[in-house]
Order: sequence, then C-alpha cells, then structure tokens
Amino acid sequence: MTQTLHNHRRTGLILAFITLILDQALKFAVMGPLNLPAIGQIEILPFFNLTWVQNFGVSMGFLQADSPAMRWGLVALTAVIACGVVVWMWRETRRGDVLSLGLVLGGALGNIIDRVRLGYVADFADLHIGEFRPFLIFNLADAAITIGVLILLIRALLVRDPPKQPEVTETLDA
Repeated sequence: MTQTLHNHRRTGLILAFITLILDQALKFAVMGPLNLPAIGQIEILPFFNLTWVQNFGVSMGFLQADSPAMRWGLVALTAVIACGVVVWMWRETRRGDVLSLGLVLGGALGNIIDRVRLGYVADFADLHIGEFRPFLIFNLADAAITIGVLILLIRALLVRDPPKQPEVTETLDA
C-alpha cells in the first residue's frame, strides 16, 4: 500500500510539473514569438481566438489587485492555497483525486509565477460562439485548475468507495 501511495504522489507531482511547464511554454509563445500583447487578437478558429488580457484579479475578476500590496497579497494567498493542495495531495489515497490535485497544483503554480514575474496573470484563450462568450478569457493554468476541481467535485458527489468487507476469522473447534 505504501508503494502505491508513493507512486500516486509521484504521478500527481509529475502531472503538476507538466501542467506548469506547458502553461509557461504557451504563455512564452503567446507573449514572445506571437507577440499577442502588441497584436491584441488572433483568430484561430471561428469559435476560438487568442485574445490578450492582463488579469490583475483572480477567478472571474474577483479580488482585483489594484496596488503592489494587493498583488503580493494575492501571491501569498495563492501560495497558501497551493501549499494546502500539496498537503491534501500527500494525504490523499485515491489515484484519481491525486491526479486532479496535480492539475490544480500545476495551474496554481503557473499563475503564481505570472503574478510574481509580471504583476498579472497572462490570459489569452478566448472561446466564443459568435459574440457570445460563455467563459472569460483564460489560460492553460486556469483550465487545469477548473478541470481538476470539477473532477474532484464529481468524484466526491458521484463516486463511492466500495464498502469494506468485514474480516472473517476462523475458529478451529477441537
């Protein structure tokens, strides 16, 4: 059992690392070679654009960091949350939950790096149907966090562990 938990944790941490690297690589490509901050928007598909947004808040525009103190407060808050995710991941025994937490951790770290390095989170993924935008503009880190949290919620609400079988002890009659 201990080896299995160790493997789950390692896999969760690897998934977090891969998520972080992919997030930062995409942000580098969007800000560097594609120069999206200067261009503003690139149409990729009729329902998907790359649209440059500097996100000074957190999810859905809450907690806007309008000052350096608020920026560093958000960094501290998200770092505390990331530490909580690591603790949860370390205690979790179910592989699916550990992997979901790995997505959340990798996404959180990607956005923390942005906020430390840039002062904002770089968002660029713009899904839309005509002018209707069911989502705010986001990035890979945001998507990983959302997917990880949704999987955790679905698993918590719909997946039940099988009941433990009572141990049977045999007695020998002489």
